[in-house]
Amino acid sequence: MKRFLIGYLTFFLLLSGCNANTDKPAEKPAEQTKQTQTSGVNKSMTNVKMETSKGTITLALDAEKAPLTVANIEAYIKDGFYDGLVFHRVIPNFMIQGGGMNADMSEKADKRAPIKNEANNGLKNDRGTLAMARTNDPHSASSQFFINLKDNDFLNHTSESASGWGYAVFGAVVEGMDVVDEIAKVKTGNHGYHGDVPLEPVTIKSMTIVE
Repeated sequence: MKRFLIGYLTFFLLLSGCNANTDKPAEKPAEQTKQTQTSGVNKSMTNVKMETSKGTITLALDAEKAPLTVANIEAYIKDGFYDGLVFHRVIPNFMIQGGGMNADMSEKADKRAPIKNEANNGLKNDRGTLAMARTNDPHSASSQFFINLKDNDFLNHTSESASGWGYAVFGAVVEGMDVVDEIAKVKTGNHGYHGDVPLEPVTIKSMTIVE
């Protein structure tokens, strides 16, 4: 199964989990992600520390607006699923994507069934937000996610149809947007039939829930 960010190369390029799973971002992150980041103090938010080879990124997951998605991601984190995986798709001025591929671009098998798309929760694909990658099937997201590098309005939910479901936002970067921007600057190329792959792996060393 390939997770695509439908519409970027039909609008630019697909946000793909490359071989099989897909999911989907300069400065002033606090201002540009104000809507999502201010909710980071909400008691319903789950804080996650992501240690990468480029630095630490702290995420706030919105379990109130995206309960199914957050529960799914939490389960993967608790299993250590993401540890050692890479950001396998980097497209400047668009997004960085990870959560499904090993450094050699082989896909790590998903452990769970796909989840219902919660893109109709009112959260937008603004800069600094975290969203789920998926295939053409709106309800196919599993482990892969992406961080928006800018406001990607065309990824937002518009209707409960195949073309309008959009990509479910379930959290935001609350610290470390500078690290995200550094990842966005890495040189990329092709790896087999995969494109936009960092030439030097950007590794997710670990993801942990901060109690």
